[in-house]
Amino acid sequence: MSEQFVYRWPFIGRRGPLSQVRRGLSSGSSVMIAGAAGVGKSRLAAEATLGLDAIRAAGTENAAVIPFGAFAHVLPGPPPGGENLLRWAARHLGGNKPLVSVDDAHRLDPASAALLHHLAAHGLARLLVTVRNGEHHPEPVAALWKDELVTRIELEPLTLDEVGEVLAGALQSEVEPATVRHLAAISEGNVLYLREIVLAGRATGCLAESGGRWRWRGTLEMTPRLRELVGDRIGHLDPPEREVLELVAFGEPVGTELLVSMASPAAVEHVEDRGLITSVADSRRRLMRLAHPLYGEVVRAGCGSLRTRRMLRVLAESLEEAGLRRREDVLRAAIWRLDSGSSADPSLLLHAANLAWGRHDPRLAARLARAAIDAGAGVEAVAFLGQVLTIIGDTGEAQAILRRQRAQELTERERAQHALALAVNLLWSDELAEAWAVLDEAATTLTDPEWKQEVLIYRGVMDFYAGRMDQGDATLATVRAIAPLTVRGAAHAAACEAWLTAHTGRTDRSTAVTTEALATAEDWQDLAYHAMPVLMDARCTAHLFAGDLAAAARTAEEGVALAGQHEGWDTSASGFGAHRAAVSRLRGDPADAMRWCRADTVRLRARSPYLGRCLGELAHSAALLGDLKTARAAVEEAADLTAHWGFTYQPVMQSKAWIAAAEGDLDTAVHEALAAAEAAERRNLLGYLVFALHDVVRLGAARLVAERLAVLAARMDGPLAALCARQAAAVVSGDAGELRAVSAGFESLGLVLFAAEAAAQEGAIHLRTGRALLARGAQTRAWALAKRCPGVRTPALVELAAPDLTPRQREIVQLAAAGLTNRQIADRLTLSVRTAANHLQAVYDKLGVNDRSEVGHLLGDLT
Repeated sequence: MSEQFVYRWPFIGRRGPLSQVRRGLSSGSSVMIAGAAGVGKSRLAAEATLGLDAIRAAGTENAAVIPFGAFAHVLPGPPPGGENLLRWAARHLGGNKPLVSVDDAHRLDPASAALLHHLAAHGLARLLVTVRNGEHHPEPVAALWKDELVTRIELEPLTLDEVGEVLAGALQSEVEPATVRHLAAISEGNVLYLREIVLAGRATGCLAESGGRWRWRGTLEMTPRLRELVGDRIGHLDPPEREVLELVAFGEPVGTELLVSMASPAAVEHVEDRGLITSVADSRRRLMRLAHPLYGEVVRAGCGSLRTRRMLRVLAESLEEAGLRRREDVLRAAIWRLDSGSSADPSLLLHAANLAWGRHDPRLAARLARAAIDAGAGVEAVAFLGQVLTIIGDTGEAQAILRRQRAQELTERERAQHALALAVNLLWSDELAEAWAVLDEAATTLTDPEWKQEVLIYRGVMDFYAGRMDQGDATLATVRAIAPLTVRGAAHAAACEAWLTAHTGRTDRSTAVTTEALATAEDWQDLAYHAMPVLMDARCTAHLFAGDLAAAARTAEEGVALAGQHEGWDTSASGFGAHRAAVSRLRGDPADAMRWCRADTVRLRARSPYLGRCLGELAHSAALLGDLKTARAAVEEAADLTAHWGFTYQPVMQSKAWIAAAEGDLDTAVHEALAAAEAAERRNLLGYLVFALHDVVRLGAARLVAERLAVLAARMDGPLAALCARQAAAVVSGDAGELRAVSAGFESLGLVLFAAEAAAQEGAIHLRTGRALLARGAQTRAWALAKRCPGVRTPALVELAAPDLTPRQREIVQLAAAGLTNRQIADRLTLSVRTAANHLQAVYDKLGVNDRSEVGHLLGDLT
């Protein structure tokens, strides 16, 4: 670890408090900085007095027993007998109202504290003091702010954004958003703890750089320095207090009544009074939590294995005795039973496994399901384990478990659950034909409406994966005709419908379905495991294909955040980073798109088809930037990950066209785009079909696809497909005016790259028809839009050049765009009115515009 990192922790996120302190001191006032331990009070005081002549002192435990101990280094020898000690000390600190800066004033000895109050009360000095909240303050120090002798500034912990800024400055590189959230949570914005956690993470390898981004992986290991720092804050604990803190550390949040039943009530009160635990309220009860997450790390690390098991067993037994009235209670009791090594009811473990998956933690769900099977649970637990193992990537083990179970005698419920689990496994194993056969057999033989519906819904999902969208619609209609759906069935049916409609142009319907289903997620999230990720994926897809980039970005970022919070969740339907990357690419920022993709490729497991989708987006964006090495490597890695899943394979196919274009082979580029279109059409992926056909237009072969796009646009909701079709038709017919309107339409949607290319095609038509002035105007607009797409080179944009304006012309452009008349410009620049007008006309001619308003629209890019 570099010395530079250790000693140059950045001072970020404190501009407001720093300004407050400096304003107070510069006005002659005194200032007190108050806050929790480690929040950054001392650093703020040091920054505020940087370069200032100040008398500096600090309160310490050792000096607190010596009169004037904090100021011993600035005071002369013993005072003469009979002289007032305060006046003597004040006189020796100097005249002219010096600045006295005292750190940790709550630790001052009585004489030093009285001296501070004397200096402030008599206006003999400007004070800057720091004090720790929650500690006893000497009466003279407390009186400083009570008597309004100082301005008190409360220094709060860093916010999430400020933690991100500090980390980026300290690590001197980008930090993954999920890592920022994680470190902000475990440090709670405490600067000192954050610094030590980062040092610990780097020392243990939990915090490492990959692909230009810092990421946290694994659990925090307490280094001796961090353990000592937190341990000092916790302080000495007697045995009853220690037991209270351990119970909360292993069980938080713990109901207050439950905690008091397990430990000494007096000890609970004392630990709370010391600020080590804190009471919080949920909707129905009071809960106790540790006052800081790091306290738990230290307390748990200090317990041996036997003590740890005893604490967990006590928690489980006490909670069970009180009654498992909430779903959270079931999950917590099961985990405590499992971790304590004590026996547990198999039905409790299986119920908890279901709850764990519903809370997006399939790895915990698998662990609980295995324990349920070991405790004697039957086929239902085996089927559940099979599905979970498939989702987290252990498809081989899952299939072996499920095939062994298949030969046994099963009830109808068990048969349905087994069929569902095996079908999901076969789908993820690229054995779609057998998956269909398993579901068809179950659907034919089952008589229970609930399970028959569930099997058919899964059959509809398989139809989607195979591109049989009409069959999927028909299957859902059959499902709904059988009987009213259960809560779980309704959620799974909504997810299936949302996917089908999003990819077949019915984006309005898809968005409505997802909105309605997600509004009731609390009712079904513990029952319908696959529904949440599929609904979010469908909603993001619908927004993207409709051209609503802002909504697509929001949904994608929500998905990325959820995946970051719940390791393993994102494997059931994910690649939200790829969706977010597509938004950035369409906005004209492929470099940002590559960052999103690289972050997701680290998160997604190997062999996941969603990893293939992400790599396809990475290749596409890299090709637009001319990074052929990255693009080719990404396509090669993705090739065998996605071929059987059409909707994850399309981004890979479409990236190949842009790799060929970056190589300068436009014939091959058009061929690859047409191949991508044929694949999308064969699989009924109409949104991807629009993009593939539009790629052909962008590559200069609009005549090949204009009619197909026109027909397709009539089937698609939203403005995006219609704009793509209009562009193709305008290029074929040579309608420059229509291309200008299309460019404006794309720009209004935020599709800056498409807007730039349409404007460039408009300019090319004007040139072919001899309209030079109009051509220059279109090319200038295209250039201005392309400038907002840094690094991007496509065939339509490659010929664009920056408008050639002289320094004087640029100066006049700025004044004209600001609203000045020709006479005002002339007066400002000491020119004649005619000269100013001539310069401005020359600008109009070069840019191909007619008036000041058009120049103003381009000004930001021109200057």
